[in-house]
Amino acid sequence: MALRIKRRRKSRRFRGSHTHGRGFKKKARGSGHRGGVGMAGTGKRGDQRKSMILKNTLPEYFGKRQTRMTYGKIKLKTLNLDRLSFNKIKDDADYSEYKVVGTLTQPVKLHITAGRASETAIKSVEKHGGKITIKKKE
Repeated sequence: MALRIKRRRKSRRFRGSHTHGRGFKKKARGSGHRGGVGMAGTGKRGDQRKSMILKNTLPEYFGKRQTRMTYGKIKLKTLNLDRLSFNKIKDDADYSEYKVVGTLTQPVKLHITAGRASETAIKSVEKHGGKITIKKKE
């Protein structure tokens, strides 16, 4: 059995048709009658299609936006007391570039200077007789 080639029907070519299925002739010329694409003509002035947009798509589409200042986050490396091997840490050590987190697992008396520290880390070190001093930036 031979394959049939799918051809466009001749009736789809609108032979003899006055307007080619477009109704009024002027409406078929260019895209001027269409009005735009997508959200065009949604009327930030004049409120055209406003209720449709508020209900269906973007409730925050209308109105002004307030600009807010963004601040850079302070990124510190973390020093975890749980995972600390105590032969590597020195007493009276300066870890001002670090944030001390976690709890002490071994009863060691430590005196640490750090950039920041979590509440649990401070309580844990003080419980074992040590102290965490937080260094202020100039």
